Amino acid sequence: MKNFVLGTAGHVDHGKTALIKALTSVDTDRLKEEKERGITIELGFASLNLPSSQSIGIVDVPGHEKFIKNMVAGAAGIDLVMMVIAADEGIMPQTKEHLHICSLLGITNGLVALTKTDLVEKDWLDLVKSEISEFLQGSFLEGAPVVPVSAIKGEGLTELRQAIVAVVNKIAATVDDGIFRLPVDRVFSMKGFGTVVTGTLVSDDIKTGEEVQILPTGDISRIRGIQVHNQPVDEAHAGQRTAINLQGMEKTGIERGNVLTRPGTVWPTQRLDVYFDYLAANSKKLKNRTLARLHTGTTEIIARIVLLDCEELLPGEKAFAQLVLADKDVVVAGDHFVLRSYSPITTIGGGIIIDPLPVKHKRNNSEVISKLNILKEGGLSEKIIVILERTGFSGINLRGLAFRLGIHTRKIREELDNLFSRKKAILLDAEDTTVISAFFYTKTEELVTGALTSYHKKNPLQAGISKEELKETISHDIPAKLFNLALRGLGKKETIVNDKDSVRLANHQVEMTDGLDTLHSAIATKYKEAGLNVPALGDVIASFREEKSRAQSIVKLMLKEGELVKINEDLCFDSDIFAKLRNDYKAMLIKDGKATPASFKDLTGLSRKYIIPLMEYFDMNKLTVRVGNHRILREKIK
Repeated sequence: MKNFVLGTAGHVDHGKTALIKALTSVDTDRLKEEKERGITIELGFASLNLPSSQSIGIVDVPGHEKFIKNMVAGAAGIDLVMMVIAADEGIMPQTKEHLHICSLLGITNGLVALTKTDLVEKDWLDLVKSEISEFLQGSFLEGAPVVPVSAIKGEGLTELRQAIVAVVNKIAATVDDGIFRLPVDRVFSMKGFGTVVTGTLVSDDIKTGEEVQILPTGDISRIRGIQVHNQPVDEAHAGQRTAINLQGMEKTGIERGNVLTRPGTVWPTQRLDVYFDYLAANSKKLKNRTLARLHTGTTEIIARIVLLDCEELLPGEKAFAQLVLADKDVVVAGDHFVLRSYSPITTIGGGIIIDPLPVKHKRNNSEVISKLNILKEGGLSEKIIVILERTGFSGINLRGLAFRLGIHTRKIREELDNLFSRKKAILLDAEDTTVISAFFYTKTEELVTGALTSYHKKNPLQAGISKEELKETISHDIPAKLFNLALRGLGKKETIVNDKDSVRLANHQVEMTDGLDTLHSAIATKYKEAGLNVPALGDVIASFREEKSRAQSIVKLMLKEGELVKINEDLCFDSDIFAKLRNDYKAMLIKDGKATPASFKDLTGLSRKYIIPLMEYFDMNKLTVRVGNHRILREKIK
């Protein structure tokens, strides 16, 4: 059974609290100041048992203009509104403002309680009814029941309950596809229990024992207990007025405006893409970058309104905008918001959040507006593609998509499978469900092939480039998993060749062009003519003066191809000459049984500068093993 929350609305002193007490026997004014002043200041809560045995939560909101902030906090999460209008006063300023706020928050169902009927004559009552009917034309309450009541005399209460039941029955039960969130509207401590928070559970459900995160602070706590309508329960569901006992949390560590979420499902933000409705009741134009007071859930934050496709708005106009916030807010896509002017404080408009975590946009950009239109009106697959494009090379995981689309992960997962099959999206990491746009995957492949083409052009003698150097060349923004996925993909398509730690284009071949063959021949001749008395490698390179860089590249290639053998950083030998030395050295070891630096000198005629590095090289390459001051063949000790 769907759970419903009814919220009151209406001008100060029109009898909202008295009416709730008459309906439920609960006095929602609990503060001493409220009792003394006779007006509601803070939110009050009660529950109403309907004839169907269903119980609905009631939120009593302040009517005084000074406490509109509290009223907006109470209106968050309600399903139907009971607009309370006193028969002796009729339509008043906060009647109008509360109706605007309810409309902006997306409330579409409700009724009117015409209170204090005991204070007026029938003719006057008929006149007020007519005034109300005219006032509600064009609003979501047009045609709604208008029920005359007197809380003092108890008249009309039965009819009011019946009207509430009729409205509740009319509201279609919808499938909850949202993310668990409970905007906190009250915090207190109970002896023996600790910190308790209350609020309307906006979406999904929560169970005793689960971990929750308090945002925007990020603190983690565990649920010790849950109450719904003052009754202990193991689980609370969307639409229920819920009290949650938090384990290990101090009352001072949480406040109204905080939001309870499951860890890692919602992220605080200071920038919002929105579709904004500037109320027709406003008396002047709204200029770009106007400061306002943003109300979402149970919080109020100063925000700057950046109009994205115009310089100003006329009363009654709507537009895409980006709100830049002074503090962090906790919302998801699809949430409604209210904006009130900075000073003097009046409600100027509101709308719906399209993306809760956007980047800063260029104004008057047709592509930006086109994407915002898709996020507002498009199908789920289209919206997913826009968010994937917005997250670029980093991609986004399943929980992040749910947050930025305001839709449960199970529904998104179904749509992603469709996008995978159509090659519109790529699964980057199955473990953390990271997904990337096919556009940015293809872009990564293009960056890889482009960088390889450029590298081969600049380094024709290099067979390939190290993967680490290639990644640094194309972009620091590309995650390692995306880079490696692109390499595997290009390898499967035989566009590139992955060779251990290096990579090259499949069609790349080392070519000795533009005089490189002549340079190669000159270097090879130097080493062949030098025999075993080779010059230092640095001297060989330096001898080519203007062609040092190309000479260095040729030496690297000769080492890779086996034309040269490198002993250490200074010594290289022609491979044929070195092979003969190795054979001669081995033959001497077989004949004499051992070798010393002196006998190695006799064999080669070389100085100690060459003898020691060569003998150590043969040790390292397992031809010989040192025993005391001499060497023997390693195979002799097997």
